[in-house]
Amino acid sequence: MEFRIEKDSLGEVKVPKNAYWGSQAERSRNLFQISGLTVAPDMIRAYILLKKSCTRANLELGLLDEKVGKAIIQAADEILEGKFLDQFPVDVFHMGAGTSINMNCNEVLANRAEEILGGKLGKYKLVNPNDHPNYGQSTNDTFPSAMRIMSRIALSKLFGSVDRLQHALEAKASEFDAVLKSARTHLQDAVPIRLGQEFAAYAVAVAKSKRWLENAAYELEELGIGGSAAGTGLNTHPDYRALAVKHLADETKLPFRPAPDLREAMQSNLPMAALSSGLRMLALELTRISNDLRLMCSGPLTGMAEIVLPAVQPGSSIMPGKINPSMAENLNIVLYQVLGQCAAIDYSVQAGQLELNVMMPGMAFSARFALTILSNTLDTFTKNCIEGIKADKDRCRQYAETSPSLATALNPHIGYQMAAKVVKRSLHEKRTIPEIVLEEGLMDEATLKRVLDPALLTEPGIPK
Repeated sequence: MEFRIEKDSLGEVKVPKNAYWGSQAERSRNLFQISGLTVAPDMIRAYILLKKSCTRANLELGLLDEKVGKAIIQAADEILEGKFLDQFPVDVFHMGAGTSINMNCNEVLANRAEEILGGKLGKYKLVNPNDHPNYGQSTNDTFPSAMRIMSRIALSKLFGSVDRLQHALEAKASEFDAVLKSARTHLQDAVPIRLGQEFAAYAVAVAKSKRWLENAAYELEELGIGGSAAGTGLNTHPDYRALAVKHLADETKLPFRPAPDLREAMQSNLPMAALSSGLRMLALELTRISNDLRLMCSGPLTGMAEIVLPAVQPGSSIMPGKINPSMAENLNIVLYQVLGQCAAIDYSVQAGQLELNVMMPGMAFSARFALTILSNTLDTFTKNCIEGIKADKDRCRQYAETSPSLATALNPHIGYQMAAKVVKRSLHEKRTIPEIVLEEGLMDEATLKRVLDPALLTEPGIPK
């Protein structure tokens, strides 16, 4: 490999000759060989979107040479179109606060802009990484802003995934509305419930969880760009931050707004804690729902077997014909990863010190990873599991009619003592409650049918 020599404040650095990154990214690439994972393209795009908006603001304020500014914007647009994404070699776990990736962005923008203006890579005669794409900026205000931009854009995708899951659950609630089954409390038989009511409750839980994420989205839309090194706005034009955020909002079609206090925006990463909280709430509810589905489909002969989940692949390498609840299991696996990333975000958020939190690279990785895998798994779970669920109506009704708790509905008609005798005989003879009631002549068939009407058994009301 051929190299060029670049100089920075620590001395000379050998950089691959045709690389668009420069000395600082090269130092980081060699120092932080930690995970083998480089910063994800969506974080790069968020950072470049921010750099483009800042450059446009500085151009309008007359703080950058017009040719240089336009070349930087052209370079930014090329990256946003998908070019040069292989020019960001920095490991996701790099130096504190994210200086490596900020400079990686500055170097690629500067080198490509230099090239656009007729210069050579690594010479920086016309465009300097620190002086031009980084004008009026610091890692300390750009990294948290880029991290919030990336997270907020990813949340839009997650919102779509959550909505599709909610609608699929609502559709199943409607489809299963007349399916009577036994409820269970303490994992023991309880009074009747409709399968559709259970699925409707799942849909409500998903919708309520989304509200926490919507609150997080609002917090993420507040940006501290313009705070420069310590939140004081040193070396920035008074109108710069408002202009930069306006350009960013116009470009993304998202309601980003300047932080009212730039010191707080730099000291605190509360928006990332809000994101963690929202993701955790959703993950906890989805874990519960997924576990319920796995219980209800257990069997097919020795479990509950009230529902049938779509068969997506053979379930065993040794047991012929075995089918597992693979999609629900996959969801659980992903949710546990999401909860782990939320814990990493939380620990990182509380680790801020004075005017800066240097744990942001870890925060950004955890947020991006959690948002990506959760969005992806919800989409495949909805399509390959929820939408194809079938109910075993006969099995559900059999459980409802054989459950001793069904006798609760008979109390107002034959009395508690007689209902208790029916339950004892039902359990002893392993026969249904309706069979015993009819055989004992306690009620006629028409009356019993009205009493055990699913609508009466599973809704509020006083028996007449």
